[in-house]
Amino acid sequence: MSAAPPIAVVDFETTGMGPAQGARATEIAVVLVQDGRIIDRYQSLMYTGVYIPSFIVQLTGISNAMLQDAPPAEQVMREVAEFTRGLPLVAHNAAFDRGFWQAEMARADVPPDPAHQFACTVLLSRRLYPEAPSRKLGALGDWLGLERDGRAHRAMSDADLTAQLLIRLQRDVERRFAAELGERAVDHALLERLQRAQRQQLARCIAQA
Repeated sequence: MSAAPPIAVVDFETTGMGPAQGARATEIAVVLVQDGRIIDRYQSLMYTGVYIPSFIVQLTGISNAMLQDAPPAEQVMREVAEFTRGLPLVAHNAAFDRGFWQAEMARADVPPDPAHQFACTVLLSRRLYPEAPSRKLGALGDWLGLERDGRAHRAMSDADLTAQLLIRLQRDVERRFAAELGERAVDHALLERLQRAQRQQLARCIAQA
């Protein structure tokens, strides 16, 4: 099977639900996946000056005091842009992370990278694992027997678990649809197609890709 380029798995921790409500990122992690394995990682807290509500502190464990010595968000996002240059992106519940990705990159004056298109492991899990009891990252990880390293709702722990989920999804597509795939890799472009396909049409989607 032909090799595919790396995919960058992204996770943000934030002060709230969305940039439109004034929320900002507090932490980002990126895990690079290639050929069914993790090949590199990036993680950083990021300072924006926006207050973190107490319930978010309890959820993530990231306090306002922890961010006082963190690098500025603009610096972090410029580093992330370089780390992910030319790579497609994946996130669990990608609409959430996409919003912060675009907002924080814009604040850092980083021009959009055409390669930075998101695929979503929530959407993919709905197609591949309709019998799963939950689409929450931790519940899916437990159901599939994936191992979490670290605390839930910290960026690197969540990004690493999402990377493991991505690898499992790719392997299951390879196993279930070997005839339709032939020698092709389960690359990001195919994942984007699959996340939009009807569950009953996955084989046709792959064959026509």
